[in-house]
Amino acid sequence: MTELITILASGTDSESSGGGSLFSFLLLPLMLVAMYFLIIRPNSKRRKDAAKLQSTLEIGDEVITTSGIIGTLTGEDGPTRFWLEIDNDVQVRIARGGIQGRLTDDKNEPESVDDDSDSDDTAEDASADDTDDTGRPKTVDGD
Repeated sequence: MTELITILASGTDSESSGGGSLFSFLLLPLMLVAMYFLIIRPNSKRRKDAAKLQSTLEIGDEVITTSGIIGTLTGEDGPTRFWLEIDNDVQVRIARGGIQGRLTDDKNEPESVDDDSDSDDTAEDASADDTDDTGRPKTVDGD
């Protein structure tokens, strides 16, 4: 009786148990290849792009930090630090590695909602009326 249970538990076909061992043998290499393409390769590409960006930064560039602060680089403080102006006469020192990206004028301009604007100059004039001299939206004191 115990021999019958042992035979049933181990499987009667030697071919069916061979397929399972082949799958188990190929599972680990497939997982390693998938991990390489899904995790390691994109991360190394992102790291290379960040190093390239940080090596090409110049004074006067408008940047965004990894913490989301937007400002303009106003000076260098050694090989690994910059002075970042975040408001008029407000500067902070920041590590070169803390800069996430460079902002361009296209990313900073708000998208216009009106599709019937005649020219780009009128859209810029309308948006300039809503901002103060620092480029921030005007605040309205409610009465």
